[in-house]
Amino acid sequence: MEFKINKPIRLIELFAGIGAQAKALEMLGVKFEHYRICEFDKYAVASYNTIHGTHFHPTDIRDLRWSDLGVTDTDKYCYILTYSFPCQDLSVAGKQRGMTKGGGTRSGLLWEVERLLTECVNGGGYLPAVLIMENVKQVHSEKNIEVFKAWINRLEELGYSNYWQDLNATGFEIPQNRIRCFMVSILGGGGYKFPKPKELTVKLKDLLEPEVDEKYYLSEKQIRSIMQSAFTQRRNAIVGGGVMRTLTAHDSKEPTCVVLYDAEGEEVSTSSTDGIMSRLKNE
Repeated sequence: MEFKINKPIRLIELFAGIGAQAKALEMLGVKFEHYRICEFDKYAVASYNTIHGTHFHPTDIRDLRWSDLGVTDTDKYCYILTYSFPCQDLSVAGKQRGMTKGGGTRSGLLWEVERLLTECVNGGGYLPAVLIMENVKQVHSEKNIEVFKAWINRLEELGYSNYWQDLNATGFEIPQNRIRCFMVSILGGGGYKFPKPKELTVKLKDLLEPEVDEKYYLSEKQIRSIMQSAFTQRRNAIVGGGVMRTLTAHDSKEPTCVVLYDAEGEEVSTSSTDGIMSRLKNE
């Protein structure tokens, strides 16, 4: 039988960042309470509060106790706990040190979630009805699969039924190839089916603002630098076809180059600096 929520939702976000999970619920039109968050980065918390109108403070999950999360009155509320734990030691963009329990890696902070859930059980507390995990697909790569299985087994011991699947953002109206693994865990059983991907109808050009202040245009020096380095030496940084490659933290230092197309679908020439500048201004 498929699981259904029929109580007011209290959302707990571990590794909250700026609150992507909360924003997803908001965009779906789901009513919920920003109940608790745990986020170490003070700047992320400041952004979270600005975006969501909350007043949370930075916290380290290693200092957190189950009682801090305030899971009570489960007969009146449905608690959803999300845990998008750090991906730096899993991602191909990082050193891939893994997420082994006790390994001392940032991705290994996953096991702090286990500690909290175990504290709850040992203390006679109430577990959240739903857990939601999100991370890079390397969470179940050949290198990490045994640890991933161990995590699922532990959740099963705690009474959760677990459903996981890799989903690409392009299947949900986002023009970016961003594959992430999602796992939904439901306490006490209950089925879950992931949404089916849809045909992508939105392209990068559809997201561009029609009018942009001149101060945001690239200078001729910047364009020349792109043409001489990124366009000739880093072809993988050039995006065409209207779909962005996966964005990473490195993009703040090495911006991705996006190929623009005219109304007839022809690629704009990259051989002329003036041509690119003109095209950027006219797009």
